[in-house]
Amino acid sequence: MKFSKDFKNQIICGSAVDVMKEIPGGSVHLVITSPPYNLKNSTGNGMKDGRGGKWANAALQKGYSNHDDCMPHDEYVKWQRECLIEMMRIIPENGAIFYNHKWRVQGGLLQDRQDIVSGFPVRQVIIWRRKGGFNFNPGYFVPTYEVIYLIAKPKFKLSPKASGHGDVWEFTQEMNNEHPAAFPVDLIDRIVSSTSAEIILDPFMGSGTTALSAINFKRDYIGIDISPEYCEMARKRIKQHQAQVKLW
Repeated sequence: MKFSKDFKNQIICGSAVDVMKEIPGGSVHLVITSPPYNLKNSTGNGMKDGRGGKWANAALQKGYSNHDDCMPHDEYVKWQRECLIEMMRIIPENGAIFYNHKWRVQGGLLQDRQDIVSGFPVRQVIIWRRKGGFNFNPGYFVPTYEVIYLIAKPKFKLSPKASGHGDVWEFTQEMNNEHPAAFPVDLIDRIVSSTSAEIILDPFMGSGTTALSAINFKRDYIGIDISPEYCEMARKRIKQHQAQVKLW
């Protein structure tokens, strides 16, 4: 299948849904992404009222560039479902989506994102256990994990031996990154190396980590982000990484 050179191995600045609508159906083998979590629209983590604790001076407390992360919940859910619909359209019958999100307690009740992923073919939930967290609510324990929904089309299979990995992964958060919520490269490497995907999309590319991992395994990437600042950050990191790879 022909694929537009305007997308392949490019960082595209724009709305995730709008850009994905321009990508041909079935032409992306794998989607790996972590959308904004709508953290500012929260009743208990201190983000909204500015307490922040040890996170008070962190980039995530200050928010995302070009996205306020405080949408009304129903609008946020609608938006994320629209994103998933487009992701499903552009992967083939042996494709998959690794959709990272975070469960939280909202208004005293667990918000496990079923209102977002319900109806999509979730095959497995992977637990990403990370170090640390923050919590200003004495009604529950500090959350120290995030979830990765493996949303797979019927013919999706892992690479040989990859199925030997468990479904609880422990990776430390990315600490040396200007982006407020960067993926650790090792986490994305685990996913990419577990598949035979040739073209990998991240519609919320941020600082470019998914692209770096694609390069590590000689795969092609497509990155989308609404922030010109993050797009430039990603392009810079990719250029530096490509230079390092040539030295290996």
